[in-house]
Amino acid sequence: MSLPKESKPLWYVVHTYTGYENKVYESLLKIIENRGIADLIQSVKVPTEVATEMTEKGEKEIERKLFPSYVFVKMVMNDEMWHIVRNTTGVTGFVGPGSRPVPLSEEEVEKLGVEPRVIEVRYSVGDSVKICAGALKGQIGIVDEISLEDELVKVTASMFGRETKVELGLMDVSPLEDE
Repeated sequence: MSLPKESKPLWYVVHTYTGYENKVYESLLKIIENRGIADLIQSVKVPTEVATEMTEKGEKEIERKLFPSYVFVKMVMNDEMWHIVRNTTGVTGFVGPGSRPVPLSEEEVEKLGVEPRVIEVRYSVGDSVKICAGALKGQIGIVDEISLEDELVKVTASMFGRETKVELGLMDVSPLEDE
């Protein structure tokens, strides 16, 4: 099987035997280090979450896998890298039709939380900002509230001579000093 030669690393999902996620993770990290291919296989992840479990002795925090039997690998796909990952002990194959790996889209990567997006907010409550999107695009407003969790900012701007409060995405406004 000949794979298309990718020039940039993309996220792929690798299927493993049940309970082998961490073994595959460790094996891939050793292979990357031993072969010096960190530029071709850039990241390996087993997404987990911390959950509270009730026991006879009370509550206990445990770490559990979000996607049992799957490991996420950010790699430059080519025949050699496919062969290395596919033949790692515990790997049953890549997710995709037949044995053709299909990369995750940027939207899937974001929704699955595989690669957290870092948003740098260069403005604070009370700062003047320029609105870059929506009906008030181009207007100047004052930041009333910032919600990093929801990735939203509330701004008061003047529309038709009246103060109007709008809720926008964090990236839909820019600090005035960027002008």
